[in-house]
Amino acid sequence: MNKFAEFGSMVFGDSIMREKLPKDVYNSLKRTIAEGKELDLAVANVVAAAMKDWAIEKGATHYTHWFQPMTGLCAEKHDSFLSPTKDGGAMAEFSGKALIKGESDASSFPSGGLRATFEARGYTAWDATSYAFIKDDVLCIPTAFCSFGGEVLDKKTPLLRSTEALNRQALRLLRVFGDTSTKRVISTAGAEQEYFIIRREEYEAREDLIYTGRTLFGAKQPKGQELDDQYYAAIKPKVKEFMNDLNQELWRLGIYAKTEHNEVAPAQHELAPVYESTNAATDHNQLTMEMMKKVASRHGLVCLLHEKPFAGVNGSGKHNNWSMETDTGVNLLDPGKHPEDNPQFLTFLAAVIAAADNYQDLLRISSASAGNDHRLGANEAPPAIVSMFLGDELSAIIEAILSGHKVFGAEKTEMDFGSGAIAKFKRDTTDRNRTSSFAFTGNKFEFRMLGSSFSIADTNTVINTAVAEEISRIADVLEACDTEEARIAALNEILHDTISAHKRILFDGNGYSEEWVREAEIRGLMNIPSSADAIPLLSSEKNVALFAKHNIFTRQELESRCEIQLENYVKIINIEALTMIDMARKRIIPAVLTYVNMLTDTASKKAKVNLPAKLEMKYVTKLSELCERADEACEDLSRKTGALSGYTNNVFASSQYCKTDVLPAMAHLRALADEMETCTAADYWPFPTYGKILFAIGE
Repeated sequence: MNKFAEFGSMVFGDSIMREKLPKDVYNSLKRTIAEGKELDLAVANVVAAAMKDWAIEKGATHYTHWFQPMTGLCAEKHDSFLSPTKDGGAMAEFSGKALIKGESDASSFPSGGLRATFEARGYTAWDATSYAFIKDDVLCIPTAFCSFGGEVLDKKTPLLRSTEALNRQALRLLRVFGDTSTKRVISTAGAEQEYFIIRREEYEAREDLIYTGRTLFGAKQPKGQELDDQYYAAIKPKVKEFMNDLNQELWRLGIYAKTEHNEVAPAQHELAPVYESTNAATDHNQLTMEMMKKVASRHGLVCLLHEKPFAGVNGSGKHNNWSMETDTGVNLLDPGKHPEDNPQFLTFLAAVIAAADNYQDLLRISSASAGNDHRLGANEAPPAIVSMFLGDELSAIIEAILSGHKVFGAEKTEMDFGSGAIAKFKRDTTDRNRTSSFAFTGNKFEFRMLGSSFSIADTNTVINTAVAEEISRIADVLEACDTEEARIAALNEILHDTISAHKRILFDGNGYSEEWVREAEIRGLMNIPSSADAIPLLSSEKNVALFAKHNIFTRQELESRCEIQLENYVKIINIEALTMIDMARKRIIPAVLTYVNMLTDTASKKAKVNLPAKLEMKYVTKLSELCERADEACEDLSRKTGALSGYTNNVFASSQYCKTDVLPAMAHLRALADEMETCTAADYWPFPTYGKILFAIGE
């Protein structure tokens, strides 16, 4: 059986549209997709009818406007195709109007103060550039989402706007370089997704995993990732079955799931797709995360997408591979064989360098969350410092531009393994740097700071907009040149001055090292470990000006997003703190006291027969003291979570309080509980330990 035969079978894609739509309607729709032109209602009616018939053939009974609110998840309200007839019967119906526009109750979605609670109406609008698909017998129509007043309430709309901004500015620069054939430039992305797979039995036995997605308690197990024996190891059969099933589901949805392997930590894995337009990549990554959870459940497993489910082993990230591509198939970040003689590539590269440096804060904000704060800088992911890795070849070219000396392209070295049985091949001209937060990887940049549970929409919106701004600045100068000689001179000056001004962001060394943290400070780079400090920078004057200039966000919309992110940060920490208190008081302390009682009884029985009970009393004393201290820590944490109610109308103050008071109190309670775990008999400990969870899936 050809397992690829069903690829895209649940997608109303190009081949299906060509088959189902009249030629003139198909061409009109393709123009809308390619050029962003408005779709005529008459055309929409024909498309809707064909889409409905196709969906019903596939077993669908309902349709939904599938959108991505500020929760970071996807939302859907199902409506049946069923419509009543005059004779009391029913028929399937779906109009162009229903395809183009939907109405959703927006009252319970995050708005950051953009609307009053009683203002419930919101609108969804079809995004024709993203193909409709069928999931769970429902036709899902990708849409944008806004409030009754037109304010942006989702992640798709800003992403689409940023793509348009990048397109406008990139075309200006291409025209300067004599390219008159390119009609459109898009950004491309591919999200490498890390995740943990554990057994459902262990998951259901732990309230912290159920309520928060991570373990709030847990002593270090005897074996972790020290031996590096998990990375790229043979995939365990039960996990492989899950992966096979997942691939089939993703392929049916037209998702190019390509690479799968074990990651560094026990029970950790990765899935990587082929990269595509950022819009499609964002939709597909949201579907991928949903399918991971759904398919895992079928196999008696649970997929954990939290950035740090377990202390002491690597957390999970999401590597966002970003580039720019023309409608003629040219990757604008492909250096070619001789990048030193490729001024167009070097100009786009300079724009990306300047964007990363000027908007470090926005890149950090796009990876900010309470969960990701546990991962960034933990010797498993880049620190909360944005830096760029270019590699030996491009770094040499950059230095030559600064010095004014001619540089020659690096020669590829032949790799010889010393055995005739192994073929020789040419080594790449540059290595990869997995410790860099923003690394050049041949023809794209890999942004590695994202957390595993994140939507990639925010990051790509930031990159698109920041790069569009820097391209705009360059194009302004070059377009003003009257002659070719003046343009060449201006370009040389731009490259030199841009690289000189932003060289501080370039770093090819170990991004995990403490030395780099100190050097970054000397260079004047931002280091913002806490999301509570990073998120408020979103609405700074610099960032408001950037997004307003390119029509991405208004000031009010930026301020609302800032409030939503801070509120989410506070709510997550509050839920975690309350869960800790509940688990400690109802599970851990009672379990330990039961164990202490058993030890006391044993000591008493020994005393009756004149046997020493020194060992038992040692643990009775230690655990009794730890229980008392844990109870005091619960009281302290309870007081501090209660104090959050005093910051109801000030999310900035409450987020700072969480950072300075609540998080340290949580860490203190955890330390006490984890110490108790190491001294309590396994049969008495109230939930599965790290060793049980991480190594439970057998061969």
